[in-house]
Amino acid sequence: MESPPGAGARPRIVRCPQCGGSSVYAPDNAFRPFCSERCRLIDLGQWATDGYRIPVEEQDKGLDPEKD
Repeated sequence: MESPPGAGARPRIVRCPQCGGSSVYAPDNAFRPFCSERCRLIDLGQWATDGYRIPVEEQDKGLDPEKD
């Protein structure tokens, strides 16, 4: 019987997107890609409070009928 892919391989280590620390990217890390529940909750809070936004610049297209 063959081993499943990745069996016996070293776990993949990635940077935590919140704190920059080391995080194991594997199914046994319930918080992946974060290193801890704390970092996961900080990130969730940023999304919930609109902390992550794409800046948008309003462009005046000259379509204001009052300006004629």
